[in-house]
Amino acid sequence: MSAIDPVLFFFILGLVGALAKSDLRIPREITDAMSIYLLLAIGLKGGIQLHSTGLGRIWWPLLLTLALGIVIPVVAFIILRKFGRFSVVDAAAISAHYGSTSVITFAVAQAFLANRDIDHEPEMVVLMVAMEIPAILVGLMLARVLKGGHKVAWAHSLREVVLGKSVLLLLGGLLVGMVNGPERLSETNWFFTVPMKGVLALFMVGMGVAAAQRLAEVRLAGLFLVGFALLMPLVSATFGILSGLMAGFSEGGILLMAVISASASYIAAPAAVRVALPDANPGYYLVASLGITFPFNVLFGIPIYHQMTKWALLWGVI
Repeated sequence: MSAIDPVLFFFILGLVGALAKSDLRIPREITDAMSIYLLLAIGLKGGIQLHSTGLGRIWWPLLLTLALGIVIPVVAFIILRKFGRFSVVDAAAISAHYGSTSVITFAVAQAFLANRDIDHEPEMVVLMVAMEIPAILVGLMLARVLKGGHKVAWAHSLREVVLGKSVLLLLGGLLVGMVNGPERLSETNWFFTVPMKGVLALFMVGMGVAAAQRLAEVRLAGLFLVGFALLMPLVSATFGILSGLMAGFSEGGILLMAVISASASYIAAPAAVRVALPDANPGYYLVASLGITFPFNVLFGIPIYHQMTKWALLWGVI
């Protein structure tokens, strides 16, 4: 157990406590406050780093990320339709989640790198935000086109994505950090750096409880969806690693590209899908993304993607 990152012990604590029928719970209001803090902290950190480096080198990685946001949900959709026999609407909803990304998984990956003194490129936060939007739109487009004109509430769903908590706070923190820099934010920056790991640890207790609650519904999802939720992240991580290599990223940057690609959204995507595709079964997309993929990624996936990254760099794939 000593090889496990400290923050993961808190996730395991919440997971085991909930599975053991403990009364362990974190009030919704506290969880919301912690998520707001973490989103702002991640955005500010990336923005402060970009204040020094600028955005001049971001265009090629950004194009690669947008391509990932299109390719991954299409691949997921094909797998779900051809092999899983899911309906068009359910396959599109699940695909939107797997093309999008998880901010908390990204934060855990950053902690993983920090514990190993591995640096990464500052623009990774920008790329994470960029990954949120196209995948969700692709999923909605697939439902509309292949369902024979299935009505999609585009205006409402776009509002949920662009003005949703995750994108708005990440972009807001990013802009504040990039415009002001470390000097002008010196009086407040400590608040978003020093306590961050502690807040993340406490938040992970709540995520462990939430994941355990979804695990109870796994049997209703079916074996195929369980297998998809475990294997699709590995496929997506491979795409992310190849993109990171093409972008010329360092070891840390490539790992974060893998995590951005492999994680599944359970904040932005559910909000948009719930509005745009009300016929989609939330028992599928929430169980898969939060109940299976999220625990897999934070407990096993990140170390696996790190090893895949080291192999790719060693073998000189590109």
